[in-house]
Amino acid sequence: MSVKRNTRRLAATAVASGMIAAGALALTVPAASASTVSASTSGSSTISHSSSYNFTTIDNPRDLTFNQLLGINDLGEIAGYFGSGAAGHPNRGYVIPPFSHAFVNENFPGSVQTQVTGLNNRGVTVGFWSSMNNASQVNDNHGFVDVGGHFRTADFPTGSPAVPPVDQLLGVNDSNVAVGFYTDAAGNNHGYEYDINSGRFGTVTEAGVTSLTAAAINNRGDVAGFYTNPGNGSTDAFVKFENRTFIDLAVPGAASTMALGVNNYDEVVGVYSDAAGNMHGFTWTPRHGFTTVDNPHGLGTTTINGVNDHGQLVGFYLDANGNTDGFLATP
Repeated sequence: MSVKRNTRRLAATAVASGMIAAGALALTVPAASASTVSASTSGSSTISHSSSYNFTTIDNPRDLTFNQLLGINDLGEIAGYFGSGAAGHPNRGYVIPPFSHAFVNENFPGSVQTQVTGLNNRGVTVGFWSSMNNASQVNDNHGFVDVGGHFRTADFPTGSPAVPPVDQLLGVNDSNVAVGFYTDAAGNNHGYEYDINSGRFGTVTEAGVTSLTAAAINNRGDVAGFYTNPGNGSTDAFVKFENRTFIDLAVPGAASTMALGVNNYDEVVGVYSDAAGNMHGFTWTPRHGFTTVDNPHGLGTTTINGVNDHGQLVGFYLDANGNTDGFLATP
């Protein structure tokens, strides 16, 4: 596989990393520390496992069966939603203000379903909404932004959308630049940026890549996400510095790796699937490489979706009762 000169694939290093909300705050599981497990290896590359976080489960009391926390800003405000999306169980968005015990509903006006996926430090939130709640869970998706309670749809202007259309905004920085993706008629994802202030769109691409999702952006303009690697067909994570230098991120030995969040220190977070199909949260930094971070109540079912500049993580896991629970992990 030929690669561009500014494209690099980074191997993991063997260094463990050391380093809130709406109703009544539902703490369905006590705060706990992650357990330490032995590091796995792939050739000379290794992935470390962290025991340096305290975990708190956070579920909206309106639905204790399905919650996902998707973003956290530096103030500690959290974005997420409840509802599985099954027929009669629609996604309903919310934000959790810092130092609060109230879940504040946030849903696109007139929508049937809404997910709040990202937020910045200036009160701007992004996400996507749907006019459908089909039993097949094949629904239209439309990106949106909310600036001071003023909602607008922000779909990438493509001439070849999927049917029904799929367009999602997933992250936003303090310059009010959001990132997301749309799906084309062939089923490929295309990453893009959306400048909320000007209303202009730009693309997030890489040479030779046909399917790419932009999931998060920091204040430098560094974008994290995942793509179909044209060399081997695997799903790999990536970080693209200032929309120029593209770095492939693949957890050693993983079946797939997806980056879902990035902070201003280029700490990337996400989820990977191991050979047995188990899901594990991870963090990655340019200095320390990959570290597995699993919620101790959801080993093998953990996804990390957001990270702030204090190193706090949010995500979700599957508990012993089969419920999907949101969580906050604090270093």
